[in-house]
Amino acid sequence: MFSLPRRLPVFLSLVLLGSCQPRYADLPTFSPEHRLPQMVVEMPAGTNHDQRYNPATNSFEPRRIAGLEAVVEFLPAPGNLGFVAGTSAGAAEAEPGSPLPVLVLAEAAPAGTVQEVVPVALLTLDIRGSLQPVVVAVPARPAQRILPLATDWATLNRHYPRVRDFLTLWFRHRRHPTETRIVSWKDEKAANQLIRRWMK
Repeated sequence: MFSLPRRLPVFLSLVLLGSCQPRYADLPTFSPEHRLPQMVVEMPAGTNHDQRYNPATNSFEPRRIAGLEAVVEFLPAPGNLGFVAGTSAGAAEAEPGSPLPVLVLAEAAPAGTVQEVVPVALLTLDIRGSLQPVVVAVPARPAQRILPLATDWATLNRHYPRVRDFLTLWFRHRRHPTETRIVSWKDEKAANQLIRRWMK
């Protein structure tokens, strides 16, 4: 009687799991059910290892600098870093074609997690002379929030006034402090407007 190799069922299950993985580059900006912005996690909260989504391979790979894996030589990521689905920088932006970065203030979620979010702020960085916007958001589901009273810019500042200072410090030290300058902080309206502007 013919029998399958012992490792084949494991291999098949991995193939099937891989085929169920969404194509992150093709996800819509807003969730079909709730019409909320969707983000894709690239760098989970609590890690210092920077990684990025590669649309060519539909996988998450370490960001490299001069051939070496990029590691944040400071405190770990204060939230889940990733990008707003279905967005792309225009020709006038710092990195044309790149998706809009987002930091979600929440507990760690694995790379590849797709999550509905509520923008609460827009941070603009100057990195070596190039402007880089970053949407700051909280999970849409209240049960996933670590800052339960923060639902917009006003409530973030009212109930958690030191969060802005901490994020400013972290983003300045994510790379070399002399390379990054904080340009501005704006409210959730500016963040939502930018998301719509960057929609593909």
